[in-house]
Amino acid sequence: MKNLIVIAALLAAPLAHAHVSLEQKSAVAGSYQKLTFRVGHGCAASATTGITITLPEAMVAGGVKPMPKPGWVVTIGARDIAWRGGPLPDSQFDEFNVWLKLPDAPGKHAFKVLQQCEQGRADWAELPGVAGKFPAPVLEILPAAATGPSSPAMPAAVHQH
Repeated sequence: MKNLIVIAALLAAPLAHAHVSLEQKSAVAGSYQKLTFRVGHGCAASATTGITITLPEAMVAGGVKPMPKPGWVVTIGARDIAWRGGPLPDSQFDEFNVWLKLPDAPGKHAFKVLQQCEQGRADWAELPGVAGKFPAPVLEILPAAATGPSSPAMPAAVHQH
């Protein structure tokens, strides 16, 4: 019995520390990119009913396309993309995707995410360098590879417009 309790505690530990995360940790400047925001749990065991992602200012100008999800309604504001519906039970995870053009300048960009639940909410908005319980997902924009006679061409997997 004692072994079962230890195993259960070890399996539950990652869930207690889960947060809204960004699958992609980095991407190439100036490229079009699918970003996947992963919701790992609800709010204090309550099901998730809404996710609102606030885009960094540098990414708004290029436009954004959210991926629709069955059972969820998507709205797009000046800097926000919101999904409402579900509900997504606390015991399950899901992913919310957007397609957008990344800025031409390298640097780190934080995406503030508001998670609304049947009871309560979590504001994943703490910026890098701030110690806290609700970190905002961060994407590092890497410099685009120079192309020319002495440098390799851009990889085919990077879609440019």
